[in-house]
Amino acid sequence: MMFALFMIVILIVTGFIWLLDILVLRKKRPAGVDEPILVEYAKSFFPVILVVFFVRSFIVEPFKIPSGSMMPTLLAGDFILVNKFTYGLRVPILNNTFLEVNQPQRGDVVVFHYPPAPSVDYIKRVIGLPGDRIRYQDKKLTINGEPVPQALAGDYEYVMAGLNVIVAKKYREQLDSVQHDILIHDVVGSYDEDSLGGKFLKDEEITVPPGHYLAMGDNRDNSSDSRVWGFVPERNLVGKAFFIWMNFDQGSRIGNSIH
Repeated sequence: MMFALFMIVILIVTGFIWLLDILVLRKKRPAGVDEPILVEYAKSFFPVILVVFFVRSFIVEPFKIPSGSMMPTLLAGDFILVNKFTYGLRVPILNNTFLEVNQPQRGDVVVFHYPPAPSVDYIKRVIGLPGDRIRYQDKKLTINGEPVPQALAGDYEYVMAGLNVIVAKKYREQLDSVQHDILIHDVVGSYDEDSLGGKFLKDEEITVPPGHYLAMGDNRDNSSDSRVWGFVPERNLVGKAFFIWMNFDQGSRIGNSIH
């Protein structure tokens, strides 16, 4: 969000300088005199910034994965692309939708503005849609009374901070038409009593309110998600993650689609 604001400021400044030169400064400049270097830079940068701003705001935006909360689907260090128009075109910074296209579906991997601090972007998987009734008991999801299919796919080892090797169980989960892998650890999560995670631990069924989504990380026991800080408002959505374009440590991940 801060980068978008920075780009808007630069776009306005360079555009203003260029326009000022066209309307005022150029007419006062003696023939044969070169245009000021500030005007030259403004004319050079404005079209480039305009194109970059348009693409990032309405078509596709790059992000870097900072943590392991979406393992094994996404790894820390993955550089991904996010489709910005899948869920409708939005006013930059304000994030209000001015052209509706599609709504998120269960299983989508989405980037959104973190509800407690909207200047920070998060990425999680959509688990619950508006109106869905959700239970998460014994590390298994139930949506609208129907258990979400899970199948054990073996062990999964990864390294955490401090070079600690973690062994988790990998399960293949089926959310509607989306099949993806999740990680389950042999631990019991700790949540505030009034949080969604606390309610799940008490085997309570929660209902996703209108205009909101329930999101979880694929690394189910190592993710700060809706169970901790609540639902994701529709207005916080940024876009749908769809492609890994770079990983400097694991080149084999380049070009992988995200599902």
